[in-house]
Amino acid sequence: MKSGEEAEHFNVLNDLPNESHFLKPYFAKLRQKAEKETLLRDHLDLSDVFLIRFLRARDFDVDLSLKLLINYHRWRKECPEISANLHSSTVLGLLQNNYHGVLRSRDASGSRVLIYRIGQWNPKDFTAYEVFRVSLITSELIVQETETQRNGLKAIFDLQGWCFTHALQINPYLAKRISAVLTDSFPLKVRGIHLLNEPILFHPVLP
Repeated sequence: MKSGEEAEHFNVLNDLPNESHFLKPYFAKLRQKAEKETLLRDHLDLSDVFLIRFLRARDFDVDLSLKLLINYHRWRKECPEISANLHSSTVLGLLQNNYHGVLRSRDASGSRVLIYRIGQWNPKDFTAYEVFRVSLITSELIVQETETQRNGLKAIFDLQGWCFTHALQINPYLAKRISAVLTDSFPLKVRGIHLLNEPILFHPVLP
């Protein structure tokens, strides 16, 4: 846990514009470390605009930011079934079914609010990989927003309509991959996850 002084220092850095000269040393240190990593040599985007996402996500701790950057590229390499074709055209049916949406307004803390309507996902038509791809596409878009980098996101899952066919799609392998991406491999802070209309069978199926 950060001390009050450390938290205040982070808040100051977090609120600075990307072009601030106070951020230059952090960009330089992270870029220098990234250039030494074998996994990152094929990924040429080490611009300030790209690196700031990882610095803000890890409170400007350069070593933790580097670890996050490495994980970000590693899981894409290891999970092409999820990371390939991150374009809205590949999940157009889910979007048209209103499975997923982003509220126009942020919440009181400045976080983006994402909505997932599980009942609008028909497992016969769309796999769990495609469903997760929707989240990744959205995340890649909103992470470009400075305010979202600063204040993170909150997710609301409306579980009305959840059934065993949904649970069967989310096997342990996929669940592990999703958890890894959300916690250790994407430069966004998840500030909260809220569940609505939880069915009785939800907890036994997914403890």
